[in-house]
Amino acid sequence: MFCSIAKESVESDVLKQTNGLSKKQYYSRTSQLLKVGLIKRKNSRFSLTAFGAVVYHAQLVIESGIKNYWKLKAVDSIQSSTDIAEQERVKLIKSILGDNRIEKILVE
Repeated sequence: MFCSIAKESVESDVLKQTNGLSKKQYYSRTSQLLKVGLIKRKNSRFSLTAFGAVVYHAQLVIESGIKNYWKLKAVDSIQSSTDIAEQERVKLIKSILGDNRIEKILVE
């Protein structure tokens, strides 16, 4: 539900139908998301708050890290090697990962 709202501002009726939730599940989840400040409702449309946008982008980085777990293990091996120059190490890490968000975290 949170990801559906994050992708675009969505009307409550559409949100109810697309997620296949019971009424109780729908209201419980939207209530919790509203209470913690991740989403806001305006004219029966849900959208992310600024805090919700930050949380959503953090979630995307975590998902990317999980998808690239084995590549990150290889990066750990490269970083622990003393035989590779720093500049070469950075090039190698960038060529292995191919994900700009993770590269920024590890290289900068």
